[in-house]
Amino acid sequence: MNYVMDFVRNEILMSAALSWGLAQVIKTIIHLIVTKKFVAERLIGSGGMPSCHSATVCALTTSIIINEGIHSPFFAMSAILAIIVMYDARGVRRETGIQATVLNEMIEIVEKLGADVSYDEKLKEFIGHTPLQVLVGAIFGIFVALVYCLLIIR
Repeated sequence: MNYVMDFVRNEILMSAALSWGLAQVIKTIIHLIVTKKFVAERLIGSGGMPSCHSATVCALTTSIIINEGIHSPFFAMSAILAIIVMYDARGVRRETGIQATVLNEMIEIVEKLGADVSYDEKLKEFIGHTPLQVLVGAIFGIFVALVYCLLIIR
């Protein structure tokens, strides 16, 4: 039983994991409200509002600041990781999602013209994030870490 409590009391790990899980649930609910369809893949998939990647790395960085201090090398590493992850989510992965949308549309047009397309599955379009989705995810992650580390555990 001590292992379970030690795991739960690991504020850094738990605030990051909790932030990811809550953001995934919120993202699924927002998708349900907007599209009027429940898509279970949204519970684990990437892309959408808020950015779970941003929420996770910002919760990680915030909880490290709270537990280790801003002068900690762990803070430096997590801050750089957060910058890279959020940049990638907003840039590279977002562009990949846009390209997937265009390719899916092209495949649909080609198939309507009667040509065979060798690729059977649609490409995933929910991959990256808009700047707003990244920002909301980051703010959410910071909030979760503050609540978990300062209010729940202490």
